[in-house]
Amino acid sequence: MSLLGKYLKGWSLRTTHPTFEAGQELSAFLTGYEGGVAVARIGDTRIRVPDAPDGMVDSRVRLRVTSFDPNEHVGEAEFVEKVGDSAF
Repeated sequence: MSLLGKYLKGWSLRTTHPTFEAGQELSAFLTGYEGGVAVARIGDTRIRVPDAPDGMVDSRVRLRVTSFDPNEHVGEAEFVEKVGDSAF
C-alpha cells in the first residue's frame, strides 16, 4: 500500500443525502413542520415525525426510523425521547 493510501485508509466523504434503515435509532434536531407534522432534516434528507409532542421544534430528540425511501431521501420515524435543546 502506498504512503498516501495508508494515510487515507478509513477516510470517507459524507453525503448530503444520508440513508437510514427501519428500526435504526438516531439523534437529530426537529427543525420545523411540514403539513403540521414535525420534521428532522439531516443534510438534505427529511424524516417526518408524526407523533412528536408539541413544542419540540429546535429540540434534539432520539428517533426510531419506521420507514425510509432511499430514492426520495424521505422517511418517517417515531419519537423516542427528548435529548436536549438547541444552543441558539
